[in-house]
Amino acid sequence: MSFPKIAFIGAGSTVFMKNIVGDVLQWEALKGVHFSLMDINEQRLLESEMVFKKLVSSLEVQATYSLHTDQKEALREANFVVVAFQIGGFEPCTVTDFEIPKKYGLRQTIADTVGIGGIMRGLRTVPHLWKICEDILELCPNAIVLQYVNPMAINTWAIAKKYPEIKQVGLCHSVQHTVNELASDLKLPVNKIRYLSAGINHIAYFLKFEEILDNGSSKDLYPALKKGYEDGIFPRPESMTHARCPNKIRYEMMKRVGYFATESSEHFAEYVPWFIKSGREDLIEKFGIPLDEYPKRCVEQVEEWQNQLEEFTSKGKIDVPNSVEYASQIINSVWTGAPSMIYGNVCNKGFISDLPDGCAVEVPCLVDAKGIHPNQVTNIPPQLTAIMRSNINVQELTVEALISQDRQHVYHAAMMDPHTGAELDLEQIWLMVDDLLEAHKDWLPDFLSKTSHERL
Repeated sequence: MSFPKIAFIGAGSTVFMKNIVGDVLQWEALKGVHFSLMDINEQRLLESEMVFKKLVSSLEVQATYSLHTDQKEALREANFVVVAFQIGGFEPCTVTDFEIPKKYGLRQTIADTVGIGGIMRGLRTVPHLWKICEDILELCPNAIVLQYVNPMAINTWAIAKKYPEIKQVGLCHSVQHTVNELASDLKLPVNKIRYLSAGINHIAYFLKFEEILDNGSSKDLYPALKKGYEDGIFPRPESMTHARCPNKIRYEMMKRVGYFATESSEHFAEYVPWFIKSGREDLIEKFGIPLDEYPKRCVEQVEEWQNQLEEFTSKGKIDVPNSVEYASQIINSVWTGAPSMIYGNVCNKGFISDLPDGCAVEVPCLVDAKGIHPNQVTNIPPQLTAIMRSNINVQELTVEALISQDRQHVYHAAMMDPHTGAELDLEQIWLMVDDLLEAHKDWLPDFLSKTSHERL
């Protein structure tokens, strides 16, 4: 029986690595898989090695591994490539993405997807993804890339634009997490819920959200969600994924546009111009908006990982629960031919006709031995596509800046961001971008590190 080789680029993201590897090793057809674990941080790579050995021992499987700091060696003859890394790390780059905008009065919550923080992260990240693509085309051209890096839509779009021959899908867990949260609010088992979602990453919507009844028919759950919010019952405190992040913004958006968004309220707050506003602390309090949430979360995650590392080191065997990530499901379906359905971020080739061709869309996808097959989704309400397009503009301009090597498009992307444009005037935006490009110059391509823009 043959087994695939999976290259994991960014395997020093040990907690995430544990989830992906743990999921893969629990499929019968993948128990003898080989993982080539690659990271530039040797210490974190050694920590991941220890966790990998614990997973293999705990699950009693025959999987093998190799460690690499050289990307090409890790990729050679891989069947699948999992990508998970953060250029510039929490410190200094993520901190900078928060602190400089804050000087101009622009406050953020997560800052990793769109917004000024997402733009900067995309500029830092895409060149490295392109280098991975170049190495894949040389060393494993038929490999499927499972891309878990934010800003997801910008990354997926940029890869498809420059390297359309790369087989890739961008993977997020927002759909799965939201279904779990809404099931908790409704006090229904997750397996009793049927849904259809579509849009762009982090700004997709549940077009259908139904309860499967005992007789096989279905019941629309939107009336219950809307009444629960109107009556002040939803969101339930016990449904919160993070204690500081009540799910009020998405419920309020559902009240206004009729549908529930797939990404968390702390993310959604900074994708639109209506919630984080200077001088409106009442909105921050009313909707429980967690400003500067991501830096806080990063500090907590580091502390939590140190505790987990000590536990893993002292234990002979560790618990290996299944995660909600799609990676193992995709690998199993491609390797065995057993079909499955996932939600993936792909290049739009008519899959959502109301959105521009070439942009990155998140749609249901069939996975089988022939690969990943996105489904077409039609009849998305126009108010939803309008919100999506406001963020697609930012994504497109960021990708264009990188493709054309035109620094000016970075300013244009920031200018078109809904939250940034609602808070800052044009001069403030230009100056803020100047400051950010200067602060990030060691992590950016050369064309972004040149002389500042000419004054208009």
